[in-house]
Amino acid sequence: MTGNRLQAQARAGQGGFPRAALFDLDGTLLDSALDMLATANRLRGDRGIAPMALAELRPHVSKGARAMLAAAFPQIAQAGREAMVAEFLAVYQQELGRHSRLFDGVETMLSALERHGAVWGIVTNKPEYLARQILPQLGWESRCAVLIGGDTLAEKKPHPLPLQVAAERIGIAIDGCVYVGDDERDIVAARAAGMPSIAALWGYRLDGEQPQSWQPDAMCELPQDLAEPAAWPTPPVPRTL
Repeated sequence: MTGNRLQAQARAGQGGFPRAALFDLDGTLLDSALDMLATANRLRGDRGIAPMALAELRPHVSKGARAMLAAAFPQIAQAGREAMVAEFLAVYQQELGRHSRLFDGVETMLSALERHGAVWGIVTNKPEYLARQILPQLGWESRCAVLIGGDTLAEKKPHPLPLQVAAERIGIAIDGCVYVGDDERDIVAARAAGMPSIAALWGYRLDGEQPQSWQPDAMCELPQDLAEPAAWPTPPVPRTL
């Protein structure tokens, strides 16, 4: 463990596996950057633009389709990129799962949670119909206890509602859940919901982003670290929102 992660855990207090773990999807469970790159490069090719490199797109993946379009088409005005969102999602649906993979250690982490009687689910800003198509590809239809997408409810992260509804649907109190995500809005949503959080340091981040400034209850470098009960920040510390 790094000093930073140990310090974050000291603030939260050493706990054990939560009753429920909720996860962001892209950049937390799933390394989907190559699917996104294939999508962006198909759109660029259709417009006579040379392919972009993975390193150019990868930091933007957790920010959503609009952020990826901004990275792929910086020469196009925002209004023009907005008109491309539906096309991006349609092409991405064709590329979905063709190139992506779980981050190393994710299966170890999920299996450890299940062995200890914890349930787990997904709260993502990806449209629900796309997220649901991923579950059978990974054999998660019966393992994932709840799935909330970015269009499932009237609000999406960083609003707390998706996390609140996810906890309600699995019948576990907010403080019995922990949310794990790689983006600031994940941690902001968890804090607003009153749910302990973990910043996934293995995910996608822009240069200069400092996860400790997001004020997670813990930070974790690798998914397999979360196969250990001591890595989970339970019980939560009281916080002022």
